[in-house]
Order: sequence, then structure tokens, then C-alpha cells
Amino acid sequence: MFRSFFLSREWALWAWGGMAIIIGGTWYQVQIDVQINEWFGEFYDGVQKALGEPGSMTIEEFYALLLSFGRIAGIYIVVAVMLSFFTKHWVFRWRHAMNDFYMARWGRLRNIEGASQRIQEDTRRFAIIMESLGSRLLDSVMTLFAFLPILWQLSKSIKVVPVIGELDHALVYAAIIFALLGTAVLAVVGIRLPGLEFNNQVVEAAYRKELVYGEDHEERAAPPTVRELFFNVRRNYFRLFFHYMYFDIAKWSYLQFGVLVPYIALAPTIVAGAITLGVMQQIVRAFGRVEGSFQYLVHSWTVIVELISVYKRLRAFEAALYDRGPYSEPPPCGPSRFGR
Repeated sequence: MFRSFFLSREWALWAWGGMAIIIGGTWYQVQIDVQINEWFGEFYDGVQKALGEPGSMTIEEFYALLLSFGRIAGIYIVVAVMLSFFTKHWVFRWRHAMNDFYMARWGRLRNIEGASQRIQEDTRRFAIIMESLGSRLLDSVMTLFAFLPILWQLSKSIKVVPVIGELDHALVYAAIIFALLGTAVLAVVGIRLPGLEFNNQVVEAAYRKELVYGEDHEERAAPPTVRELFFNVRRNYFRLFFHYMYFDIAKWSYLQFGVLVPYIALAPTIVAGAITLGVMQQIVRAFGRVEGSFQYLVHSWTVIVELISVYKRLRAFEAALYDRGPYSEPPPCGPSRFGR
């Protein structure tokens, strides 16, 4: 899964050079987001001034503010589109490397249950999921490094926060506490999901395998056998739906309440009129970025569950290939075309 791409001479340029480009592009996106946050502060301060003092802002000045946002947003769009385009190619190269690695050993793998599916489908899903989670993690870490100092600086003027009370830089601590609390709760609530997802792949593979055999052999895929296999699929899906239901209740309740958290934290300051509208908007956006960075696991838990399922299947695949336990390391890769 990893050695065929990251430790292969053939794919080294794509693996490591591509990763460097993705990291650089993500960092640049975060810097543009910081500029947008500063723009919101300037814009809403201007709006507050214009509404409070008629004639203090001309229509030309107002349009100039909007155009400045258009310039920043335009750069962001170009970077985001190009980075997404490149990342898709990078992911496919990773899948290509895994595909070559497994197909070079097809003679030893073809008799393993679900071999065709694991090479065709699981390698595709694994590369896509790893890219998705990796990009989110990278974005979360860089966003945290960029916005945490901003929130720290902006929270100097916030003297009192409900529940926490009077504490320097209380907004930073509020964001961290709320994010970690939600992560812990959802991890506990969703603890059974990875196993159910893995079981789901097992029963689906058994059902699909029987149908494939039935295409070529009349004695296979008989109605009683198919009914039993599909019953297993149905039973596991219904269990999965039930567990996702209460997980989604916890997840969406937490995320929706999270929208109000910065306003609750700012309530005493807003009521006292101690900050301007622009500063409030900057604080709310910075709070959301910091909180969102700490909520990486909250937003990614469903995808992580799917990744664990795919990883278990490919790990068992490689274990059968090398006649080792499911979590043993495969032999070192050499310089061949297939990353051996």
C-alpha cells in the first residue's frame, strides 16, 4: 500500500515531489484565507461606520472594498482548482503503483477471496481516502498554525467568557476545550462503526463472488444460496444504518451547537459594546478556523471508518501473499518496475 509508491524508484518523483507541491499549495491557500479574514474585519468596520455615520463612506469606496475581495477570492479559486487537478493525478499515480505491485504477483494472489475486487476497487478507494484524509489533516494543521496566533491576538480584548470566567485569551481555550470534548464524545459513540464497515465488505464480497461464478456455472448462484448471502448483506446494512443513526444524531447536534459557541463566548463583550462589528467578525471566523482544525477527527470520522475497513482488507491480502500475520511488514522493495 505504501512501499509500492513511496519507496519505489519509478514513482519517487511523483510520490515525494507531488507531496511537496500539495503541501506548498495548501499552505498558500491558508495564507489567502488569512487575507480574507482580514478583509472581513475591514469590510464590516466600514459597514458599521457607514450605517452609523451617513455619508462617511462613498459608493466608490464601498465598491473598491468589494473589488478587493474579488481579487483575493479569484487567486484562491485559481490555486484551489489547480491544486485539486494536480492532486487527482497524484492519487491516480498512487493507485497505479499499487496496481502494478499486486498484478506482478497475480499468480499468487488470484486464489485469494475477492482478489479481483481488492486490486480493482480497494486500491482505488484506499488511494482516494488517504488523499482526502491527508489533505484535510494538512489543511487543519496549517490552518491552526495560521489562525491560532490571530485568535490569540484578537482575544486580548475579551476579558470575560461564560462558564470559563475571567481568563486571558479565554477564546483560545474555549475553542480547544469544545473541539476536544466533541472529538472524545464522537469517538466513543462511533467505536463500533469500523468493525461493522469491515463486516459489510466481507458479506458484499461473498455475495458478489457467488454471482460472478453464477455467470459461468449453472450450478452456482442458486436461489437459496443467493437469498442467504443477500440476507447477510441486508442484516449487516441494517445494523450499520442503526449505528450510523445515533452517531449522526450526536455529530450534527454537536456541529450545529458549535455555530453558537463563539457568539456565546463573546456575549458579555458584545452586550457591553466593547468591540466593533468588524473585530467581532474576525474573531468569529478565526474561532471557527481554530475550532475546525481541532475538530479534524469529528469531521473525518466517517471517512476514517471506511479507511480502516479498506486497510484491513488490503492488509489481509498482503498477509496472505507473504504468508505472515495481518500486520507484519512485507519484504523490502527493490528497484524493479513494480516497486519490489
